[in-house]
Amino acid sequence: MTQVEDIRDGEERVIERPPMEPTLWEKSRRGTKGVCSPGTDPQAVAIKIPAQLLRSEPPSLPELSELEVVRHFTRLSHLSRGVDTHFYPLGSCTMKYNPKVMDRIPEIPGFRDLHPRMDSEGMQGLLEALSICEESLASLMGMDAVTLAPAAGAHGELAGILIARRYFESKKDRTRTEILIPDSAHGTNPASAAMGGFSVRVVASGPDGGVDLDSLRDALSERTAMVMMTVPNTLGLFEKNLKEMIALVRSAGALLYMDGANFNAFMGVLRPGDLGFDIVHINTHKTLATPHGGGGPGSGPVGVTRELAPFLPSPRVIKEEGRYRLANPEGSIGPLRSFIGSTLVLLRALGYMKMLGKSGLRDVSLYALLNANYLRVLLDGVLPRKGEGLCAHEFVLSAKEFSNHGLHASDVAKEILDAGYYAPTVSFPLIVPEALMVEPTETESKETLDRFARDFRTICEKARRSPEALKGAPRRTPVSRPDEVGAARDPILTDPRSL
Repeated sequence: MTQVEDIRDGEERVIERPPMEPTLWEKSRRGTKGVCSPGTDPQAVAIKIPAQLLRSEPPSLPELSELEVVRHFTRLSHLSRGVDTHFYPLGSCTMKYNPKVMDRIPEIPGFRDLHPRMDSEGMQGLLEALSICEESLASLMGMDAVTLAPAAGAHGELAGILIARRYFESKKDRTRTEILIPDSAHGTNPASAAMGGFSVRVVASGPDGGVDLDSLRDALSERTAMVMMTVPNTLGLFEKNLKEMIALVRSAGALLYMDGANFNAFMGVLRPGDLGFDIVHINTHKTLATPHGGGGPGSGPVGVTRELAPFLPSPRVIKEEGRYRLANPEGSIGPLRSFIGSTLVLLRALGYMKMLGKSGLRDVSLYALLNANYLRVLLDGVLPRKGEGLCAHEFVLSAKEFSNHGLHASDVAKEILDAGYYAPTVSFPLIVPEALMVEPTETESKETLDRFARDFRTICEKARRSPEALKGAPRRTPVSRPDEVGAARDPILTDPRSL
């Protein structure tokens, strides 16, 4: 094991890098296999497979005992970092702990075992639950109708943009071909707008981090179909001039879209519909009890005003004469995906909303705001912050000063990994040079935030004092930083069995 320097709890000490876990191919020994129970025919499963589909030769796979396989994957799981193992201040992602009791809801046989193409009569309970979920989300967002179809936030953006396009088509208004997006919005917004057939125009931020009103005023025209805003924005700030912005958009005859991926900052505190937004998406997999990350599953419900409800994706859950059914409204933009949404994720969201109630959901956001502002104050003066005053659920620091020492925000992030945490989001938003976006969430304790602040301060002092030391991080992880340039220029494409 390699001895290296480590920072934890504000102190430096010597540690040893954990060993690499060998691959299954490296552990494989010919003839090793799992054990079948006495009396079990190991070929029994093959009897059910038609002969023409059977392999002529067995597949080439690693050969290990059952115990070796179990230990291998258990050791790998111990190398992973997640919310259950480490503080995970990944800005914009709301990597919070979710109550384990919510895991039980998708496991209820009546939900879990339903075939997604079952007829409506065979899934009345599920349709009722999804209908209640729609109503609960509509109430929480202050919108008149909600679709559960989108599979993630960016998918929700696309749904909202297609709804806006269909709305203007229904009014025979084909002049509105632009969508305005602040430079402080989420990066998926421009891509979604382009996929929806619109051109994109960027609106600049002012010195305070909010949208510059003059820039917005100049950008609005008869071509503007919609203005997409991330609330709070990616700097972790609520727009101070929101009322004036909404009035400008209204006077231009355009729609107003809220990217509600940061809904964890204000649910139960304010409702987007009450503010005047026409279309809103939220991420239940960030806010409402489904762990975020790992490639899914996701869910990005979209809420709309009554005027836009006829254009929601199909199918919709309809209740008639006490029974639920799936319907395809005539004005709908059509299906976005199979079935009507990530049903088990949505059931978790419904359980979370019912468990906490309105006051509990409000407390979630208030504690998220409290934790973010507490940590912000602890780090005041350590690195410059983009924005002024209170933040929302996250804040953004700039590590630009370290560039004088040949360091980047990513170098600081890798040293944070060595300190025993997951790293903040780096290099985003793009309007902040060498950005570090920090989001503590409501589920972290004061002790955790105090410890992180101490270690973060020590790391920044180390970057100023010994910048070369950060260039070797991370050292505590089994794999250190890769040679990304070398890997791109000379990729290793060798069959693992030949290694």
